[in-house]
Amino acid sequence: MPASNPPDGVAQEEDLVFADEAPAPAHGPADGAAQDKSARAAPDAWRVMVVDDDADVHSTTTFALAGLEVHGRSLQFVHAHSRAQAERLLAHEPELAVILLDVVMEQADAGLHLVRHIRDTLGMHDVRIILRTGQPGYAPEMDAIRGYDINDYRTKSELTRTKLYTSVAAAIRAYQQIRALEDSREALAQVVRANAGLMALHSVDDVAHGILAEASRLLGQHPDGLLCACRRDGPDGPWAVLASAGASAALAPAALLDAGAGPAAAAIARCFATRANTIRDGVLALYLPSKSGVDFAAALPLARPHEPIQPLRRSLLEVFASSIAVSLDNVALMTDLQRAAFYDPLTGLPNRTRLVELLEARLPVDPAAGDGAGADPVLCLVDIDHFAETNDALGHQFGDALLAAVAHRLRARLDARADAGVSLARIGSDVFCVLGPATEVDPHALGALFASPFSIEGQDVRVSATLGLVRLREHEGNGADALKDADIALKRAKTQQRGGHFWFSRSMGVEIRERVRMMHALRSGFTRGELFLNFQPQVDLSRRRAFGAEALLRWRPEDGRLVPPDRFIPIAEYSGLIIEIGEWVLRQACLELMRVRAAGHLDFTMSVNVSQVQFRHPNFLEMVARALADTCAPPECIELEITESMAMEEPGLLIERLAQLKRLGVSIAIDDFGTGFSSLSYLQRLQVDRLKIDRAFVSEITGSARGSSIAEMVIELGRNLGLSIVAEGVEDERQAQILHALGCPLAQGYLFARPLPADQLIEWLDGEALSPAA
Repeated sequence: MPASNPPDGVAQEEDLVFADEAPAPAHGPADGAAQDKSARAAPDAWRVMVVDDDADVHSTTTFALAGLEVHGRSLQFVHAHSRAQAERLLAHEPELAVILLDVVMEQADAGLHLVRHIRDTLGMHDVRIILRTGQPGYAPEMDAIRGYDINDYRTKSELTRTKLYTSVAAAIRAYQQIRALEDSREALAQVVRANAGLMALHSVDDVAHGILAEASRLLGQHPDGLLCACRRDGPDGPWAVLASAGASAALAPAALLDAGAGPAAAAIARCFATRANTIRDGVLALYLPSKSGVDFAAALPLARPHEPIQPLRRSLLEVFASSIAVSLDNVALMTDLQRAAFYDPLTGLPNRTRLVELLEARLPVDPAAGDGAGADPVLCLVDIDHFAETNDALGHQFGDALLAAVAHRLRARLDARADAGVSLARIGSDVFCVLGPATEVDPHALGALFASPFSIEGQDVRVSATLGLVRLREHEGNGADALKDADIALKRAKTQQRGGHFWFSRSMGVEIRERVRMMHALRSGFTRGELFLNFQPQVDLSRRRAFGAEALLRWRPEDGRLVPPDRFIPIAEYSGLIIEIGEWVLRQACLELMRVRAAGHLDFTMSVNVSQVQFRHPNFLEMVARALADTCAPPECIELEITESMAMEEPGLLIERLAQLKRLGVSIAIDDFGTGFSSLSYLQRLQVDRLKIDRAFVSEITGSARGSSIAEMVIELGRNLGLSIVAEGVEDERQAQILHALGCPLAQGYLFARPLPADQLIEWLDGEALSPAA
């Protein structure tokens, strides 16, 4: 019988054509060539299994189909004489095209059970099954075909040679179509997996090698070839080699390649010239365009140069080449993102994030290692002095030009020392960083770089720089901690002398970290209610009766030990938490005043300290007015205390702010008077009501003529200005008597009472007569 036509679904001409391809004679697959499911080597014959317990059926079937071909390929038979034997053979026959199966063998339904085993247990869904029976009507044909996924159902008597061939040929055609669909599905899945894998890579080197590996896998061979890049305005080469493998692996990445460097290079040249995929001289070249302004080409020497590439592989390579541009564009995007994430766009220097990575690479430093102090790594921050003023006065464009000039000068000195392990970075608007051995990172040499002016837009600009340095050998912690330590040293240098430098010490770090720890603890403690007020009574020295009290802030953490106010109040001011705490203090003091008044002590004043940060806050007046309104405290019974140093700063602002406070009805006292340098003429302009003599002068009043004279001067000054006077820190009766004799009417201190909790203040006031404290 003549051979049948080519199988359905296989085109005579390929739609996707490689340019410049010459036909090649067909040969068998090369020994050892890699194979995959997406493009299987065609078997020499269709394998057909005959399963029947009648030996005559085997011989008759073999005789009837002997010498016949289906789609140009002969038939090869596998024989099983029972269901059990068939199951054993099927475990090792994955490429069967057709099974001719007897329904009735060991049991009446042995054939149908074997069908279920083939489909469900072995998972062989591609093989076509033709059921045959010698007992017509044994099993309903429609039920068997529908329920058991079989290709045909025939009685043995009706299967003549012609009908048998027709049934087998139809089953083989169906099998071939199913395999073609499955191969296409698996092939497309392979391309999708390849692209997904490449999309997950973020470096040019990884993606380039990945492209070579995936393209070689689609060809069914081991990785071999080159991947090159060229700009679209220069396709004639030389081209940058991005990756190489196999016989070309000797070409290092970033090497340059021209068309005369061999068959692979010539294929690259043709590919860039035609902007198309090509096959010539046993080399496949894939053109890989991208949107980044750079095109790519991969040259892959074929492991079987005389064997035509199978149509399915061709299609896969075409799809792969057209889709891989997304990965290349993704790499270009990731490169841009990486540069934006790790490098300063103005100067091109590493930024803070990259610097921390460089520091991490050098830490920890072994104190026992190195060749001496000169080799110890040093981190130095270089801050341009008064850059903000220059930027504001001359504009951001001028400021950017100055920064670029500074970076250029630092580079000119340090790039020549890159081999010595010196790195340069820009980590802030006007802060540069130098990292390297102590011999290279010398503060005097770096400072000297700013001795000569910078030429900016035709102007000579002189700037200085302040430096903060830390020796990494003495540092404990990670890269970010080292940067913080250098910043601490820089801040200390700024406070001491602009244009100088300061080295970080461990004691500085301990101090700063303790302040930070206390700041967090104070914030948490305030939230948990660990802060409270004590009230120190203020008395009239003539009558020895209380006329008011000063509210004093206290902090008792969870461990129960009081933290001194001179430790936590400066931290609250530095952190800004004093704004929130100060409002709470004023409210609590007003509420306590109302409780005292409710207890019958109507002629009573509550004094509240106000910090400089709090006083300068733009919402301070509104806060005071709101506290008075919410608590219904009479303003005339509230006294706000400010320090003498506050009174002497920004006179215009202070005078206006005090006038606004006075309009609210509250009184003003100047605390710690005598410790500053008040101007008497200025003091006359302030609308204050009371001066408080500092406890330092009160403590010296009994043993120092100087202390007595200062206290007497303050008392006289208050009398002349019409101001009330309160002496602080009165601890014994002798001090009280001297103050009274000098004309001081009011006092407070341990002589009368220690600071009292809120629940004891009213009890103390109800005691009527005051006696000196023991």
